[in-house]
Amino acid sequence: MGIHRQEKAVAAVEIDPKTGHKRFQTRAAKTSNRIEGKGYSPVENDALTTLPPPPPGAVFNAQEQARYREFKEARSGAADYISMEGEFSRYLEDVYSKGPVEREPLTDECEILVVGAGFAGLLLWYKLQEAGFIDARFCEKGGDVGGTWYWNRYPGIACDVESYSYLPLLEEMGYIPSMKFASGFEILEYCQSMAEKFGFYDRCLFHTTVESTSWDESRKRWRVETDRSDAMYARFVILANGILTTPKLARIDGMEMFGGESFHTSRWNYDVDLEGKRIGIIGTGATAVQAIPELAKVAGELYVFQRTPSSIDVRDQRETTDEERANWANEKGWARARRERFAKISAGRTAMQANDDYLSGKVADFKKRKQHTRKLSPEEMVQKQLDSNFRIMEQIRARVDAIVEDPVTAETLKPYYPYGCKRPTFHDEFLPTFNLPHVHLVDTAPRGVQQLNEQGVVHDGKTYPVDVLIYATGFQWMATSTFNMVSGKGGQSLREKWEKEGTRTYLGLHSHGFPNLFIVTGPQGGGGSFNFTNAIEAHGDYVLWMLKTLRERDSTTVDVRKEPEEEYAEHCRLADVVSQPLRDCISYYNGHGDAEPGSLAYYGGGQWHKFRLEAQSTLNVFEFDS
Repeated sequence: MGIHRQEKAVAAVEIDPKTGHKRFQTRAAKTSNRIEGKGYSPVENDALTTLPPPPPGAVFNAQEQARYREFKEARSGAADYISMEGEFSRYLEDVYSKGPVEREPLTDECEILVVGAGFAGLLLWYKLQEAGFIDARFCEKGGDVGGTWYWNRYPGIACDVESYSYLPLLEEMGYIPSMKFASGFEILEYCQSMAEKFGFYDRCLFHTTVESTSWDESRKRWRVETDRSDAMYARFVILANGILTTPKLARIDGMEMFGGESFHTSRWNYDVDLEGKRIGIIGTGATAVQAIPELAKVAGELYVFQRTPSSIDVRDQRETTDEERANWANEKGWARARRERFAKISAGRTAMQANDDYLSGKVADFKKRKQHTRKLSPEEMVQKQLDSNFRIMEQIRARVDAIVEDPVTAETLKPYYPYGCKRPTFHDEFLPTFNLPHVHLVDTAPRGVQQLNEQGVVHDGKTYPVDVLIYATGFQWMATSTFNMVSGKGGQSLREKWEKEGTRTYLGLHSHGFPNLFIVTGPQGGGGSFNFTNAIEAHGDYVLWMLKTLRERDSTTVDVRKEPEEEYAEHCRLADVVSQPLRDCISYYNGHGDAEPGSLAYYGGGQWHKFRLEAQSTLNVFEFDS
């Protein structure tokens, strides 16, 4: 990637005369005007936007449980991914922005350094400046803001959380989304508008990857080194670089032999003309489900290589109505109230369906509450949820039969695992795509694609020639690469600590031995809902509270004590174990079946807030240094 020279009239780094702090002009230029697209389209066909009723007598009995087990065990151990180094490093290149803006390395000090410029970074800056913490800077490996929405710009990209709840600060921005489920392109533009309105661009070093973050005990500061030869010191470091940021490639023999064009969905190459081409896409997860209907509209032939089918639920997209726009214009606080109602929804599918009557406040609850004669145990609650999930999956499988015309293709597209065990998907155009004569589903279960040659994909001895091969093979979830570059007291990295002791945090935000470090939406981090930006906001509020607490106490550092961290880690483990039957499949949620209980996502629900409130009221879990 070449260095982009700024015009001399604008310095990449200068001093703000009002604050005395450095401000930056490092936002990269866009590479191409072809980078554009849309998300879900409204579908005016009730047969495609309605689930069939549950089949009579649908019970998750021993026979069905055995079928689920067989489906899972056949795929066990199939997840094998390569390191994107050497000849495969090109799949990580930034194809959306021109080269980095030229600047001198920074060797100075700031109070707060944040890694990441997605929604977490943007919301943190909004909260920090409102509270008077203005000596903050951000490091972002991309050329612009947006985080996941910067990197993922494939055709059809959209958010599965309704936009009126997902997008933060709508009223402050004076913005109403165009669709109920916003496209990724609209979300990226919204991020850019937030950055412009709140002065974020002046605070961010783009095309700057943090390579090392080490604690200097003598200075009580973090030393942060980057790939731009920066060696900065910061009193506080906040890791806000997301949980699905590093793409992964499946290990396939002969990858380097393929003679056509190829790219990962998170680095979509709009310079490759897809019109009329033979296109292959490997994977049918959440990304592929959104991209495949759009690819089918331009491809001459489309080959979809599937190892494990996704659950394809109803999306029922719609445009924002004139009535909604008029009502919200006169309803102060509508967006925050809607986000708060959304955060109360305790069932994933209910959240993703986003009932307008409840979210707008027309009805008091998101579901009709069942009355039990006694309090159910956690195990009984899990079993009831499994039974309910089975009925939903039966409906989803019946939907496949109702839409897909070829019975063999339909059977291949049916998922057999608990609902929500793998990331649920929603689409009203995906299943009909497989009725098109030029779209071909290639079943590679249970091991996935194993071989490529110069022409294309080889499966069961047959070559499928393609001009373009697209890898929809997902991301590392809560990638350890981030934690490997953070070294605390004594020089031990976070990854080394967690490999030795197991994942150990407090609230997912602190880890003992790493003072003044905050991890936003990392392992064991609760406080959110099925709306990811709720968790970001909860973590941001907590970080701001801690910074204010340190300021009021005139303390230099804060660390969490070891005993409370152990207690919290055990709580995370138990919460994971109790709810594990709901995730009994091969999924990135459980490290493809290899993750230790409690080491990744948080499954304790609202109990996270109990831990947080207790810590904030007593301060007993913290060690403050004056």
